Amino acid sequence: MASGVALTVPVYVLKGQGRGPSVYIQANIHGAEVQGNAVIYQLLELLQQQQLFGDVTLVPYANPVGCNHKNGEYTLGRFDPITGVNWNRMYHYNGELAARFVSQYPQADEATILNDYQQWMLAEIDQQLEHNIYGLSTGRRIAFQLQRMALQADLVLDLHTGPISSKHLYCPEYARASANYFNIPHTILIPNDFAGALDEATFCPWWDLQQAYQRIGREMDFNKESFTLELGSQELIDLDEAKFDAQSILSYLQAKGVIAANGFTPQTLTRYACYLKDYKVFYAPMGGMVDYLAEFGKPLQPGQPLARILRMDNYSDEDAEPLHYLSLEQPVIPILHFASASVNQGTELYKVFTRFFELS
Repeated sequence: MASGVALTVPVYVLKGQGRGPSVYIQANIHGAEVQGNAVIYQLLELLQQQQLFGDVTLVPYANPVGCNHKNGEYTLGRFDPITGVNWNRMYHYNGELAARFVSQYPQADEATILNDYQQWMLAEIDQQLEHNIYGLSTGRRIAFQLQRMALQADLVLDLHTGPISSKHLYCPEYARASANYFNIPHTILIPNDFAGALDEATFCPWWDLQQAYQRIGREMDFNKESFTLELGSQELIDLDEAKFDAQSILSYLQAKGVIAANGFTPQTLTRYACYLKDYKVFYAPMGGMVDYLAEFGKPLQPGQPLARILRMDNYSDEDAEPLHYLSLEQPVIPILHFASASVNQGTELYKVFTRFFELS
């Protein structure tokens, strides 16, 4: 920092027996999204009671700048205050790396591919961190240091929350089956493409490699997966709910062979999904004070109210109504809404599933 103080974050590594997938889990890249730290605490408590086949690395408080970015009683920390860029959109990605690697390793065995391709990715991060003559922004330096740890794992979980939100999961389309291992009722299926976030920065290079080998006639599956878990609402922690979420994560890790079987099984529940292109933002059609009505996670039929907006400036106007009910013309599932009751016209009021379906 300008004062000379070095900002650090804790990193916990639990060593496995070396015969299972390795895992990287981080939380709190966005300053107000603190529930993931409670989940990591509960994971540390639970994992010490398990038989670990693979190594597990856990990083709470992943972004110390964002964690400390306060304005009065509120934590901001979603965007770098210097550049305005989302903290979760600064990771490195080289879309040409996989094709270049395959051209040099067309017939290599799987063990060599797994080791050497990972080293190629890490070398690119090291190049950015240590040999970039033009330097790095604070946000990219934080992102690349986190990404360097994540790229050494087989499975990556990035823990987030929404503003006021239900639990939901961002899942790459190719890993759709794994969404059923989490006790999370709503899944957004995202394209197998890079759009800036950590989950994409860690699964896309391996998907690219699989596709590049497929183009030369080799069918390969590297068993790499990355997810973003949205675990409720920002600015709050609930340690009891965090234990439930930790058990949900252990259900996934048990299914993937990271820990020995110990009774962690996914709940039987109806899981709804939609594709990212069908995850829609509903913007406030007017300013005012919002009474949020729609219940998270339950299908809302056309014409049923999402919310109502109070406009006290219209109360004495004979030609205007003080209460305005908002609804949509198609069935949706409300997933999250804006954190404040006070909104401007054009505020992101709700995010909703459209064209949703049951996940199987």
